[in-house]
Amino acid sequence: MKTKFKKGQEVRQEFGGPVMKVIGLEPELIENVITQWEDEEGTIITGKFMDSVLVDAQEIPKA
Repeated sequence: MKTKFKKGQEVRQEFGGPVMKVIGLEPELIENVITQWEDEEGTIITGKFMDSVLVDAQEIPKA
């Protein structure tokens, strides 16, 4: 399954949350976008998401 995102792109979850950087892609998996972000205490967190729940961080959310 091809993803609409690329490495280095900034994304966030569709319904809010932190801005994350795409650090890897695993097109053969359902959770195919690997992201990383820093929490408020400075801890680096890595997560995996389905690309359908992510949006480009530059997009304005619809009300």
